[in-house]
Amino acid sequence: MSVSQEVFIDKLRLVLRSPLRFAGNFAMHSNVSGHSRQQQTNDVFSEKWKKYDQSLETERLYAFQRAWYLKLYGFESESALRDHLARCRVVFDAGCGLGYKAAWFAELAPHALVVGMDFSEAARHAARKYANLPNLLFIQGDIAVSGFQDGAVDFVSCDQVIMHTESPEETFAELARITSRVSGEIACYFYARKALPRELLDDYFRGECGKLDRQALWAMAEQLTELGKRLSALNVQFESPDIPGLGIKGGRYDIQRFIYWNFLKCFWNEELGREASVITNFDWYSPSNARRFSEQEVRAIVHGSGLTERFFHAEEACYSGRFVHRAT
Repeated sequence: MSVSQEVFIDKLRLVLRSPLRFAGNFAMHSNVSGHSRQQQTNDVFSEKWKKYDQSLETERLYAFQRAWYLKLYGFESESALRDHLARCRVVFDAGCGLGYKAAWFAELAPHALVVGMDFSEAARHAARKYANLPNLLFIQGDIAVSGFQDGAVDFVSCDQVIMHTESPEETFAELARITSRVSGEIACYFYARKALPRELLDDYFRGECGKLDRQALWAMAEQLTELGKRLSALNVQFESPDIPGLGIKGGRYDIQRFIYWNFLKCFWNEELGREASVITNFDWYSPSNARRFSEQEVRAIVHGSGLTERFFHAEEACYSGRFVHRAT
């Protein structure tokens, strides 16, 4: 362990409620949930992140995700994110997965303590992969019970995660508790509700997927990916009418996009590649916990935790924003 890493571990101990024992840059807080749905979700993500870690397409995906992150949270460029992080002492990547965004933050802000936490085995993999960054530490644990002291964190990033927790409302309240009331921000992403047929089918298929073993789940993800690819290859567009009763918006659609948004998730992205598309389809139907929200519900969760919007973004897939305590 380098001296500089020891310094950052000491800084982390000062902002935790209870001490943790680190082995290098990794500590175990918890890897078991008392909720069966949450435990199944954790197990699925351990499987997913293992697959990602072995993929040859990860760097392409990470580059795509970093660019999307800037858009989702209102940063005009990577330099703007760097400037924002320059004011932070403690950064928390809540639900860090394989840690590539946590590593990004740590590289942009080498002065700051950056902590990545994930309930799945991904946290351990991330610790091994990014052991070269002294200011980056990883904890396996539940972000809904983070262990940080009140107001200890300057920037919380909970990107594409909160809907996979047992109670997103309680998780967001925990993130609000640990965020500094002086200058802290939470960057958080919520799945958006889709058209009614898609919502009904999603719920039904997610229930059925709980009865399948992992091999069958991966096979289905492959099949959905192939469907998305074939529909995209048709290159057919048409004008759909508005159907308000089903939540289907009128307009000009590519046939694959029309089916995707309104009926069945069959993700395909030529730029990301087949493997990343398969993993994305697996990610959608496999976890038991995968809440979707209306814009009103998102704002209610934020306001209910005593926060307000500094930046808010809405698109077909999601709502995202940067949120601050009202007194800030």
